[in-house]
Amino acid sequence: MTALLDAVRRHAEAHADSAGIARTPIPGLTTVRATMPSDLVYAISRPLVALVVQGSKHVSMGVRALAFSAGDSLLITADVPTASQIIRASIAAPYYSLVLELDLAIIAELTVEMRAERVIDDVPVRAEPTDAEVADAALRLMRLLDRPASLPILRAQLLREVHYWLLVGRHGPAIRRLGWPDGHVQRVARAVAVLRAEFARPLPVARLAEAAGMSPSSFHHHFRAATSLSPLQFQKQLRLIEARRLMVSEGTSPSRAAFAVGYESVPQFTREYGRLFGLPPGRDVEAARALLGRVDPPDQGEAHQVQRLGAFLTDQMSPSDREML
Repeated sequence: MTALLDAVRRHAEAHADSAGIARTPIPGLTTVRATMPSDLVYAISRPLVALVVQGSKHVSMGVRALAFSAGDSLLITADVPTASQIIRASIAAPYYSLVLELDLAIIAELTVEMRAERVIDDVPVRAEPTDAEVADAALRLMRLLDRPASLPILRAQLLREVHYWLLVGRHGPAIRRLGWPDGHVQRVARAVAVLRAEFARPLPVARLAEAAGMSPSSFHHHFRAATSLSPLQFQKQLRLIEARRLMVSEGTSPSRAAFAVGYESVPQFTREYGRLFGLPPGRDVEAARALLGRVDPPDQGEAHQVQRLGAFLTDQMSPSDREML
């Protein structure tokens, strides 16, 4: 891992933006650098693998929480709301990771060529020790960035190799289910695409089930298995995360943000926002903006904030949802 750490460090220090993100000429490949522990970051994550090469991080999805450190890799195989926090990083020893968005076309192609068996794996977020073959292929991909003339010629085969080693390694069973176009994961993904595009509008479950090609009861079961949330919870997460982005990044007022993301009641928006983020909208935005210039570690512990996220999700559950936990 030492060579991969050196490659990621060089790229991140040369190209990282103010948020510590350094994009590369290879689509979907980025490096991440942080010199201090972070606050919780809420996002709807796409399928990806993140190889941590220095430092530690926590990620929670629903009521499931994971901790991983240098030498581990995080795998996300569905579009799921996550809360993540870098917990070990300093100026002397920054947090570094290499993030690759999974290419579903490559996975589907390899799955067919490998004649891989269908698997049942309903855990969309997991962390495992990084396979040596994955780290080696990732290192060669990073070194290719230093050879721009070779990049267009060798990029595709190296990306394919990384995906291959992921498929035959520790993460293989979880990734393999992405390779079946008629599988439940791909069907749920079609419904998630509708939710992402139209989250501000009322979306009956029947319409989402139709997009997924499932009956409403089957859709509800497989949606929860793939994302850990009900469709309604997922939509609320999308709305609240987008509302926070509008207020923090664009200066939108809380009431305008509430209506922009589909809420008809500002008090309801304020209540649900506070359950998720721990503060009412106005105070949370002030804290988020102040955080940009903060040099001290977060005041609240990660465990407390993960409990808050889990409590928010439980509050949004119907009685039948709670029985399914």
